[in-house]
Amino acid sequence: MMIKITDIFDVWYGVNLEVVNCEVVEKGIPFVSRQSVNNGVVCHVKRMIDVSPNPAHTLSIAVSGSVLSTFYHDYEYYSGRDVYVAQPKFELTKVEMLYYAYLIEQNKFRYNYGRAANRTFRDIKIPAQKELPKYLYSISITSNFNKRSINPDDLELKVTEWKWFRYDEIFDIRKGFYNKKPESHSGTDIPFIGAIDSNNGVSEYYDIQDIEEASKTGDENNVPLSEKIFKGNCITVSNNGSVGYAFYQAIPFTCTHDVNPLYLHTKWKQELNPYIALFLCSLIEIERYRWTYGRKWRPKRMPSSLIKLPVDKRGCPDWQFMEDYIKSLPYSKNI
Repeated sequence: MMIKITDIFDVWYGVNLEVVNCEVVEKGIPFVSRQSVNNGVVCHVKRMIDVSPNPAHTLSIAVSGSVLSTFYHDYEYYSGRDVYVAQPKFELTKVEMLYYAYLIEQNKFRYNYGRAANRTFRDIKIPAQKELPKYLYSISITSNFNKRSINPDDLELKVTEWKWFRYDEIFDIRKGFYNKKPESHSGTDIPFIGAIDSNNGVSEYYDIQDIEEASKTGDENNVPLSEKIFKGNCITVSNNGSVGYAFYQAIPFTCTHDVNPLYLHTKWKQELNPYIALFLCSLIEIERYRWTYGRKWRPKRMPSSLIKLPVDKRGCPDWQFMEDYIKSLPYSKNI
């Protein structure tokens, strides 16, 4: 049985703060915004005597910006503009809360092209508690991540000293393949990268044979496998759909034409690695706001786009700093 969100949750507008009016601290109350990554947390701020945080064991739901980005919080948190709080009306486990967050977020497609969800999201249909899949109750949620960093140095981001570069100065920008997804998806070898905002861009896995036999039109007009498979050790950026999301791909993959594979330009004589790639992905995604309201970031438009990077004494991208900075962050030992 499918029921409304409000049949399961009490929903209200969050505390509606602005980060600029808060005191940012290293250890404080998480501040949740309308973004779609990092569980919505943009920073930590000092607890305010006159403002109570949103309660723990609730969902945050963004109704503008990254519309319907939904996260579970087992801690108190402050929230920014257009973030609603959903608290269960009866007892729900952490696993059930996480599953409902997932189900709510699957309705993102209803709010493309700048549509806000503030008036309609309460009516979204989700299954009743008794209808949730049985496998959920065999899942054990544990945290085995190493919180330590690889590099103990505390590195500072001096953004005012960085330099702007055109994308075609930094990257060899490739066109994705206009690929019809194979019907068979029993494989585990080759990831299919789509224009999505999660799961590292992976929407499915295939065997080589599946990809080789599938044509982009679904008929016998096929092309060689070499045109469908891209080498790994690159960054994929969605140019349509969830525009501007960037992910590091370590292994060979196939993709849709709504994805631009980016390889470091050979002139830099620098091998990409996961640390440099994660630094670059963060900077690429900062510019996502430029591609809202249905604008596409196709390979014809991307070369003249700009990216601001740390530079060395010669004015070249400081690849070593990028790597060292990522290694200095908590949890970097898990990379």
